[in-house]
Amino acid sequence: MAKSRGENGPRSPGPGGSLSGTRESLVPGPDAASATDELSSLGSDSEANGFAERRTDKFGFLVGAQGDPGALEEVPLEVLRQRESKWLDMLNSWDKWMAKKHKKIRLRCQKGIPPSLRGRAWQYLSGGKVKLQQNPGKFDELDLSPGDPKWLDVIERDLHRQFPFHEMFVSRGGHGQQDLFRVLKAYTLYRPEEGYCQAQAPVAAVLLMHMPAEQAFWCLVQICEKYLPGYYSEKLEAIQLDGEILFSLLHKVSPVAYKHLSKQKIDPILYMTEWFMCAFSRTLPWSSVLRVWDMFFCEGVKILFRVGLVLLKHSLGSSEKLKACQGQYETMERLRSLNPKIMQETFLVQEVIELPVTERQIEREHLIQLRKWKDTRGELQYQSPPRLHGAKAISEAEPAPWKALEPSPSIRLPPGTQLPAVGTKSRQQKQAEKAHQKAMKEKAKKQPPPQPSPSAPSQAGGAGPEAPPQGPGPKAAPGAEDTDTKDSRHHSKESLTSQESEDTYL
Repeated sequence: MAKSRGENGPRSPGPGGSLSGTRESLVPGPDAASATDELSSLGSDSEANGFAERRTDKFGFLVGAQGDPGALEEVPLEVLRQRESKWLDMLNSWDKWMAKKHKKIRLRCQKGIPPSLRGRAWQYLSGGKVKLQQNPGKFDELDLSPGDPKWLDVIERDLHRQFPFHEMFVSRGGHGQQDLFRVLKAYTLYRPEEGYCQAQAPVAAVLLMHMPAEQAFWCLVQICEKYLPGYYSEKLEAIQLDGEILFSLLHKVSPVAYKHLSKQKIDPILYMTEWFMCAFSRTLPWSSVLRVWDMFFCEGVKILFRVGLVLLKHSLGSSEKLKACQGQYETMERLRSLNPKIMQETFLVQEVIELPVTERQIEREHLIQLRKWKDTRGELQYQSPPRLHGAKAISEAEPAPWKALEPSPSIRLPPGTQLPAVGTKSRQQKQAEKAHQKAMKEKAKKQPPPQPSPSAPSQAGGAGPEAPPQGPGPKAAPGAEDTDTKDSRHHSKESLTSQESEDTYL
């Protein structure tokens, strides 16, 4: 892929500064300091510790390394504290906000994530935090593995090229370069079929500026698999398809720029590869990079399309601007050295927000360009997974794991109390049940027999002279007395059975 010539462009390594493929070898030996040139000695340990009194800006870059950054958007301190409080509230109940108030999250990402919470917010937005929870210890396992020497050599050659004027990466063999090596090596082991692509290095470096190595690794995995699938595969087919999508959308956004690029026969792959594969981290001023990444993690790849369309529209979108771009060379130079005014944070972010390019348009163009690709070049050699458009789609595809509910006891026993095993009874319980059953049986035996019915004829000897004469009266049904006796006994047995069952349950 093409490399930019700006502040983060390639620099030749100093003599004697080669690295051998292990994390330990990233630290230069005692004789390496005298062999390195002036540029690579810029980040010696003494200077990195502050003894050289090198000043850095609020982003961590050495003062003057980025040239004139232009007017930076300064957020008042009171507003910044309010935004931090709102973001803390969202992050502490993230699932609820993502499920019910996603539009509010998008609006706050467009305003800019507070710097103190940007790294944490990126992990939540990208799903990197969920990925880390689902794979505990995986990064440590990959980190301790030796890795493929083929990729290790390429990674080592690229380390010193990534933001060489940032305080994290200014020291050759310093902690920033070591962490970058670890993250990139781990990805080659995690996805050996993809390996390593040079464009992954600046993306991983930006992540490391905001979070530790393990979290940066899982965010990189999400970018490569969910946001930009297939971008870093061997044939770069996905980025070529997106180049055709960008060019087709340009026809609707800026017909003048579209006509000029078509006339000059400039293929989109010539100017948009580095833009998209590095997510504009090597193209825009740093304040604009961070704002673009805030929206990119929330809304997905459509932000990259919008940024690219805004840059093309304001660079080649009028006849006056095309006067200095009569040929192919002049047009490419214009796109390599963009006007700082159109890259300024406030202007660019507002243009990106207002540009009407949606996920549906991108997916429709993707199907059209994929059909054209198959007609002209055949089937894709690398079948990448479907692209997910932003944090909402990722959270729905990979929900956070829920913890199992644990029962909370309503009776709390003092510590050290031993409970009987489930389904067993203590000796005291068994003795109490036997005594109760014995008492119930004795009570049933002592129960008096049933009294005779009042209508039954009285005995002759028991009738007094004043007793009224007894009429014939109705006769009792035969066997009634026996039935009453049986019912009474049956009732006693039922009571005993029910009591026994209750005692057994207790």
